[in-house]
This record gives sequence, structure tokens and C-alpha cells, in this order.
Amino acid sequence: MVELKEYLKINDAIYEVDNKAENGMTFSRLLNCQYSDTLKKMDPDHLVALVTEVIPNYSCLVFCPTKKNCENVAEMICKFLSKEYLKHREKEKHELIKNLKSISGGNVCPILKRTVPFGVAYHHSGLTSDERRLLEEAYSTGALCLFTCTSTLAAGVNLPARRVILRAPYVAKEFLKRSQYKQMIGRAGRAGIDSVGESVLILQEKDKQQVSELISRPLENCYSHLVQEFTKGIQTLFLSLIGLKIATNLDDICHFMGGTLFGVQQKILLKEKSLREITVEWLRDLTEKGLLQKDVVDKPKDESFHITKLGRASFKGTIDLAYCDILYRDLKKGLEGLVLESLLHLIYLTTPYDMASQCVPDWMIYFRQFSQLSPAEQNVAALLGVSENFIGKKASGQAIKKKVDKDIVNRLYLSFVLYTLLKETNIWSVSEKFNMPRGYIQSLLAGAASFSSCVLHFCEELEEFWVYRALLVELTKKLTYCVKAELIPLMEVTGVLEGRAKQLYNAGYKSLIHLANANPEVLIRTVDHLSRRQAKQIVSSAKMLLHEKAEALQEEVEELLRPPSDFPSVEASSTEKA
Repeated sequence: MVELKEYLKINDAIYEVDNKAENGMTFSRLLNCQYSDTLKKMDPDHLVALVTEVIPNYSCLVFCPTKKNCENVAEMICKFLSKEYLKHREKEKHELIKNLKSISGGNVCPILKRTVPFGVAYHHSGLTSDERRLLEEAYSTGALCLFTCTSTLAAGVNLPARRVILRAPYVAKEFLKRSQYKQMIGRAGRAGIDSVGESVLILQEKDKQQVSELISRPLENCYSHLVQEFTKGIQTLFLSLIGLKIATNLDDICHFMGGTLFGVQQKILLKEKSLREITVEWLRDLTEKGLLQKDVVDKPKDESFHITKLGRASFKGTIDLAYCDILYRDLKKGLEGLVLESLLHLIYLTTPYDMASQCVPDWMIYFRQFSQLSPAEQNVAALLGVSENFIGKKASGQAIKKKVDKDIVNRLYLSFVLYTLLKETNIWSVSEKFNMPRGYIQSLLAGAASFSSCVLHFCEELEEFWVYRALLVELTKKLTYCVKAELIPLMEVTGVLEGRAKQLYNAGYKSLIHLANANPEVLIRTVDHLSRRQAKQIVSSAKMLLHEKAEALQEEVEELLRPPSDFPSVEASSTEKA
């Protein structure tokens, strides 16, 4: 077990957290730092002094309240580090920058380009998943010794440090919870990796009382989220129970609920109602929404339910029940005038609702993008009730009398982002065009690909939406791979990403059939930086995919040639004549 020492920093003084002391802390030392006037202005919290006590020989994490603050702090620290830091693991850091450039089509974030040579990098959701992976690997090996990061790194990413510094007792504008504080400082001193660990929370005099309570109070209680996340929680659970026929009558559903965390905590969370009353109320709500239907029974106590077609579509498509009505209406409206001259209308239908509700459009960019659309594409916006006049007035700050649904406008804006991305297949250029973090654009793309697949399964359960099925299969592939159309078949092969797909295509391997019939030895000689193991894996994966497709076609042939089950027999025909 590794001992974790907790410290608080107020001005130049550092105090150790001590539960036995009267105010929860005892004086430890004064921070030894010789600061110039310039450095005092740039670094009033003495972060440079705190991190240089640890790096480059040991690792350090600096938690910052916002993403922008992460980037600013990383740059600021590097401005005041001596050039000696550039020599530490120099070759590995040079290789890291080279790899960052390679995965991003020759692009490197200018901030990382300046900070990585010092062994410093920022880490937050604005980075792409490939960038995060490379930076995390470099940190784990010691090539990078300092991360400035947001609170998201505290959970789910195993990146321990000798010292963890909390830049402020806030996450964005919210004061830290005890559980968040413990999660962050828990990154310091991990068993089997380090012998000691320490955390330093930087605070101002005004926050002293709140921090005193933060370090002394117990952890927050853990409560069931089935009620808080109503449509994602309890209603989805009930739909799954009845859809899977795990529990279909009221007594069985109540019995199941009694075994959940919510069932145990029900008297704390909802004192005024019994568990049975709550269950009846939620089942009634699902019935009124048209997702469930009551069975006709003789006795009221035997009350049971079955799932409707709309309910099955929502259940099979794993659609958030908060949006299933809206999705149904959007798809129904789409049938009245589906614009297929471009992908924009389909992309709009598969843009995630939850991401649209959090979007804040840049109206000047919105207007610029709108004005570049073809007449057919502008017609999509017109069908949704959004006009160029509306966006133009918003961009110029003019008052608008016409009411347009905010979620539709936001969703259309995100559709423009996705549409541009599918055309350009370059996250960096789209990030610059829309002034959005590349990590956010990548999350939007992943969310849209996932939601497109969900909408496809939703449509497969409803006969009226047959027209969407083939369209959504292709769109889901486009969103999943986000490459030029000719590379998509190659990217279905295990281990083939965009860069490798381009190499294979340029070498003449333009389809799954080409790869399945390729000679691994020839592949090695033709494609740069391809190992024998990778070549064999590509060929065997292509063969397997081709075999699966052949089997599927064979099953279809057998199904077509098989006599139908209701085919009239000779005996039946003779009986009818008699």
C-alpha cells in the first residue's frame, strides 16, 4: 500500500491535511521559489515551482477547471522551463511528434508542438482518440512527465503520478464534490508503480472555509439513477423487461423492481408513494405513449402487458424514450419529401438529439455554410422550417419574430458539420471551418454513426419506413469509417485503418476480393511498413468476410428454392374436389 499525503497551498504556504488538527490542517513548509516579476504575473499560483520539484524524473498531473485552462497552463509552464528539459528523452519526444503528425494527415496541434519537446502536454476531450492514445502511451513510458488535464482524466484512465496538483477547487464553475476530489488525488502514488504519492490543492483565502469542509466531510451517498434519468432508466428497463418477456405482468415487474437498488432505496428517494404505485404509474405512462399495450384479462390482479410495434422498434433500436416520439415524427415527415440529391437530409435524421440540445451554434459560420448549399440542400432546411433569412438575421444580431424550434436549428447546424466531414474526410479542416475542437467533432461522428445504426434497427421493425433501410445501411458505413467511398470495403477488414486502406488501394487492392486472393509475401513487398504478421492477418480477415458474405447469399438462395410452408398438397386438392 502506498501512502498518499494531502497538501493545501495558500499563497506561499503549504499545509498538510491533518484530521486531528483543529481546522483540519497543519503548517508544513513555505514554498521555495525565486520568482521574477514577469513570472509572478504569469504564474501567481507558483505552478512552475510545484511541478519542477517533481519533473522530469517523476511524473506530475495538473488538474485544471476548463479545457482552455489546460492548454494555457501547459504553454505557460513550458515558457519558464530551462532548456535542460529538452534533452530529457529527446529521441522519444521527437518520435511522438512524428507519430502525432502521421495519425493526423500531417497536422500537429501547434500547442503540443511547442510543449511536447519539454515533456509536457495537455489532455482533454478536445483531442482525438488517436492523439490521446499516443500521449497516454508516452506518459506511461516516461517520455512525457507532465499532463495538464481536466477532471475527466481522473476516472477511467490509469495514469498515475508522483504528484497531483489541483489548480483550483472547481470543475468549470462548480465547486468540487468530495468524491471528485478523492478521484483526482487518487491518481497519486499507485501501488506497484510508485513508492509515495502526494496531492496539492491550490486555493484562495475566499475558498478556505469550503475547502475545510471538503477535506473533512464523508463521501456523498450513492443513489439509484433509475429515477433521475427517467426515460433512460426506469422506462427503458420496463420496456426491456416486457420486450424480452422476462416479466410481463404487474406482480412480476414489482417483484423485479424490489431487487433493484432503487427498490431498496425507494423509501428514501420517493417517500410519498409505494413501489407498486410507482410501477403502475410508469407502466401507464408507457401505455399512453403507445409503447406498451395492456392485455385483456379476467382479474385486475393478473394485469399484464405486451410491447407494441412502436415499442419494439424503440427497444430493438435502443432509442432513448425521451426522443422516440420525435424520431417517429421526423421519419414520418421525411417520407413526405425526402431529399436524396445529397446526404444532408439523411444525415439530419441521424444526428443525435442529445448532442443537438447541448449545441451552441456560431451564427456567422452557420450563415456562411448555409449560403454555400445547393438549392436542393437549402430545400432540406426549408422543409424543417429553417430559412436563409432566419440564419442571416441571427448572424447579424437582428430580432426575429418567426418562431423556429431551437433543437431543429441546432441539429441542422451539427448536420452541416457531419455533411462537411463526409465530403472532406478531414477532422482538422472541419475543426477549423466550424471553430470546434477536433475531439468534439470525432465524438459527434461516432455518436452519429451509432445513432444511424439505432435508427436503422428502429426502421426495420416498422413496415412504413421500409424506404430508409437500404439508405441507412450505406450511411451508417459512411459515418463509421468517414473516408472516401472507394476505401470503405477495405476498411471492413480487421487491422485496416484509413492510412493502410489508402496504401492498399494505391497498390491495386481495391476490393475485398482482391485482398482475399492476395499473396501475403507480395503484400509485404508492395505496401510500405507492413509486417508479415499484419499481411497474413489482412488476407485471412478478408477471406473470412468474403466467406461470411458467400454463406449469407447461399442461405438466401436456399430460402428462395425452399417450397413455402403453406404450399397446397395433392391430398388437400383431392379432398376439396370431392
